[in-house]
Amino acid sequence: MKCFCMHLKELCQNSEGGQKINMAKSIMIQGTMSNVGKSALAAGLCRVLKQDGYKVAPFKSQNMALNSFITKEGLEMGRAQVMQAEAAGIEPEAIMNPILLKPTNDTGSQVIVNGKPIGVMAAREYYRHKQEYIPAIMDAYHK
Repeated sequence: MKCFCMHLKELCQNSEGGQKINMAKSIMIQGTMSNVGKSALAAGLCRVLKQDGYKVAPFKSQNMALNSFITKEGLEMGRAQVMQAEAAGIEPEAIMNPILLKPTNDTGSQVIVNGKPIGVMAAREYYRHKQEYIPAIMDAYHK
């Protein structure tokens, strides 16, 4: 199952009339295969929730895409998360897509972690190392 997650931060008024930010809540969008509209639905939700006053940020822990976007910091990220960030009215950041796999052939990909290429790996090699990337994903998720 493929999935996508986004964070919501709700602005609330505190008792003194100032604003405070509640802890982030997440929405996960799941689909049974690629190309079923998860990214477009996520972008639509980002826009609607932003218009309703929420601070929203897209997040997809791992993405496979041939084309990428270069952020202002010179880091690579998936184009779908860029479109979702734009819908949310925020600047795209590589932490929105901490693992990007850019296919190089039928069995391998260039592996990009937090916007920086770390090498080209065969699928088997990537799966052997996959657990090592969980801390990078969790750090990005909690920012």
